[in-house]
Amino acid sequence: MPARNPAPASPGIRGRYLSGTIAPRPAAGDELLGMAPSVARLIGSVTRTALLALSLATPVASLHAQAAVRPVAEDPWRIVPPLQSSIVFARDGSYIGEIGREWRTSVSLRTLPKYVPQAFIAVEDQRFYQHDGVDLVGVAGALKDALRGRVRGASTITQLLVGNMHPDVIDRSDRTIGRKLREQQAAREMERHYTKDQILEAFLNQLHFGRRYYGIESAARHYFGKPAARLTLAEAASLAAMPKGPSIYDPVRYPARNKTRRNTVLALMAQQGFVTDAQSQAAQREPLTTVTDEGFSAPAPWFIDVVRVQAARNNVAIGEQAYRIYTTLDPVLQRAAVEALTEGVADVEARPGYRVPKAGAGKDSTTLQGAIVAMDPFTGDVRALVGGRDYARSPFNRAVNGMRQPGSAFKPIVYATAVSDSLAANEIVADTAIAIQMSSRVTYRPKNSDGEFLGNITLREALTRSRNPVAVQLATRYTMDSVIAMARALGINSAIAPYPSSAIGASVVQPLDLVAAYAAFDNLGARVEARFITRVEDANGGVVWQNRITPPVMALDPRVAFIVRDMMRDVVDRGTATAIRKFVPASIPVAGKTGTTDDNTDVWFVGMTPDLVAGVWLGFDRPSSIAPGAAGGVLAAPIFGRMIQLAGVSRGANSPWTPPAGLVIAEIDRTTGALADPFTPADRRYTEYFIDGTEPAVLRMDVMRILKGGTIIF
Repeated sequence: MPARNPAPASPGIRGRYLSGTIAPRPAAGDELLGMAPSVARLIGSVTRTALLALSLATPVASLHAQAAVRPVAEDPWRIVPPLQSSIVFARDGSYIGEIGREWRTSVSLRTLPKYVPQAFIAVEDQRFYQHDGVDLVGVAGALKDALRGRVRGASTITQLLVGNMHPDVIDRSDRTIGRKLREQQAAREMERHYTKDQILEAFLNQLHFGRRYYGIESAARHYFGKPAARLTLAEAASLAAMPKGPSIYDPVRYPARNKTRRNTVLALMAQQGFVTDAQSQAAQREPLTTVTDEGFSAPAPWFIDVVRVQAARNNVAIGEQAYRIYTTLDPVLQRAAVEALTEGVADVEARPGYRVPKAGAGKDSTTLQGAIVAMDPFTGDVRALVGGRDYARSPFNRAVNGMRQPGSAFKPIVYATAVSDSLAANEIVADTAIAIQMSSRVTYRPKNSDGEFLGNITLREALTRSRNPVAVQLATRYTMDSVIAMARALGINSAIAPYPSSAIGASVVQPLDLVAAYAAFDNLGARVEARFITRVEDANGGVVWQNRITPPVMALDPRVAFIVRDMMRDVVDRGTATAIRKFVPASIPVAGKTGTTDDNTDVWFVGMTPDLVAGVWLGFDRPSSIAPGAAGGVLAAPIFGRMIQLAGVSRGANSPWTPPAGLVIAEIDRTTGALADPFTPADRRYTEYFIDGTEPAVLRMDVMRILKGGTIIF
């Protein structure tokens, strides 16, 4: 950055980094820099001639030359602070992304190993510490080559900097002599106002290294997974090889090309005395090793998009300044979510009868998509988020902005409404054909996915087997208005139509909202708000925004939440989501609910462990049938299970779900819903939970009650 009131400095070698350790030994021909005035005038004349030859000048080049002597506007010699990006960190402090038009974090020259800037000097401007902004020797050499039919550049680092920093004034695509003379004028002026090290530092921070990477720090992180201060000699040379053609010498996409030019840079460094021949040869023998996922600890582009939006809503201008954004993301779980979704969708596409074009074979509307959201049920901290299959092709965030029918994944909200109104989980309900007259011409007849009816079953069994007529009857009995009020209390904000079909998921919801609603079941009725950012700091470490956890709001009686969650455990252990147990051992408690919409258009699984709640959705952007037999338990539930397995099978194993106070526990006959007796077979006996006062009448006699830890056990 320019000093205040910069005064012209005397030309010559100034500000050599690390007491001159960066400056090379004089290159051949440098003695010309001490030439007599008459010789200098001759070389100056030759320089102008060379510029004419190199600029591909037209007959009107003289007009450009005349224009060049006019005062240059906007001080193109000034070093202006470049755009900075904001760095995004996961909850463990690892690096997961950047936000900004240009991904750049400026660094001080003094924090870099000396061979980092030396590599760029060696290949870009070997007389950098000897010239005054224009390399007359280099220009003379370029003229000589031009006369022989060979064209090469003669721009110095200073000239490159003024061109890159002020493209609106000095357009480097302009091949005229006028532009070249303006560039020389600005370069000399820059050299009079700044030290060599200030210029070199600005150059390294300004350079484009391909893709969205600007500056040496960004390039080091994204290609080699480390800060520039930790680059090796070979890695520094690899980056110095790139400015000539960032896309051509990309070390990830074209490693062979980059390595060849890298070794050229290393050879030049030895020739110019920056390193010894032995050091150069050793570095040339090193393999070129780059990082995957742009150096991020986990691929999380959709999560980063949410961070960007939330920061902006809280008046943090992350696209204008360099902030450090600390988030709730769990890199291990995020990687597990990405891998589980990738493998799960691939499994679907490999199924017999799958006819829709596979990923990459058509537009996104014909590509099977998916989304995953995982959060901490006690804080709302979002631990993982995947908004689709391929962010580069389709950045739309289906996890946050998608609006899809949840199908039977909505049923726990209906059941919570019923249990809140004193319906016990062992009550007998009718899974039978029903007809609801919607109008004089429309009759609604809900059916089950298997086309069958089970007759009289317990409420628990109805949820376990996902019986549609039962859910519709419950919504009718306790009113859809009450169901909608329950959904609102749990945090679902989308419009829910007051029709019976909404009880089985006909109204659309956002995946994030549905997962947050399930969190209340895991958190004994307490609803939490989703949180992505924990705090934002400025470049100096000052806290700009502290995003504290929103205090939970009680949306459900803890006993209701526990009972509905316990009913959902049966969905996993013996109901429609048993596929999860192929990945997650029985020692880890898992509860949840599958969802499948008409014509197999959307499939879901939303579930929980003692320390995590997560949802999986699969479908097409333009709703259409996924495949024959597609169902939430068949397609989505295995993805949930695979994610938990990949993240670590010990998750939740040591955190059992403990019943809250005020519950009555009794052994029930699964078939009849009545109290189990000594003759009830073991395979029909199970433990049921009742809100105190809703248990079977015989158990309400004081003589039979045993109070233990606030819970009544029979």
